[in-house]
Amino acid sequence: MLDDASFMKFANEIRKKLNFDMSGYKLARMKRRVDFLMRKYGFDDYNGYLNLLDKDPSRQKEFFDRITINVTEFFRNPKKWEKFKLYISEEIKKSSKGTIWSAGCASGEEPYSISIMLEELKAPASFKVLAADLDPNILESAKMGVYEEKALVNIEGPIRKKYFEKGEGGKYQVLPNVKRRVNFKRMNLLSDSFERNMMAILCRNVVIYFEMDAKEKLYKKFSDSLKEGGILFVGGTERIFGSRKIGLEPIEPFFYRKA
Repeated sequence: MLDDASFMKFANEIRKKLNFDMSGYKLARMKRRVDFLMRKYGFDDYNGYLNLLDKDPSRQKEFFDRITINVTEFFRNPKKWEKFKLYISEEIKKSSKGTIWSAGCASGEEPYSISIMLEELKAPASFKVLAADLDPNILESAKMGVYEEKALVNIEGPIRKKYFEKGEGGKYQVLPNVKRRVNFKRMNLLSDSFERNMMAILCRNVVIYFEMDAKEKLYKKFSDSLKEGGILFVGGTERIFGSRKIGLEPIEPFFYRKA
């Protein structure tokens, strides 16, 4: 296994060539994933693997898939989604428009879940969903909105019929009224600036890949991005220590409110 200094040089080249900044991510985790890909192609140094990435765009896609690992489903943790729906329904009563941000949206199940929720709440078209992820390949897949049936495990029959069309091979296509609310955008959570006055932000099981300093900076950026009273919905294994210092009031597990 190559040393950390060599990996940091590799990471710097990746930042320049692929516009992907690995600083802030857990070094050991990122290095293990890159080393796995290097072994797969028989490289014993990072320059050889960099040359492969330069020459073959399909290997770039594999690199992003391995590094970011996108695993999700519609309405993951359904009981928590019911809680989230209650919070959002109250916000809709008080506002004429708003944006809910799916930060680290992966293949799109989460932002489309938000859109379906807004449809069920009969929210005006002025309520939108921002779906952001680092991986450009997974964003293109998300825009298509086509999913295997296993991704819909938490969606009951009537809702499936209302918001999906079953197509070839048993796959499901998200209907246009759901897609219209969602805007997909490539974003690096650690380095890019955030939009302001968000009604809610969902960032679930993304920050587990980050170092503690990066986590703290990210949660502060989320707090600054939320409007007063806005909701931050996090993953089940995530807890924001010292949340009140950055203006986030714990409501219950998974949820914080902007003070």
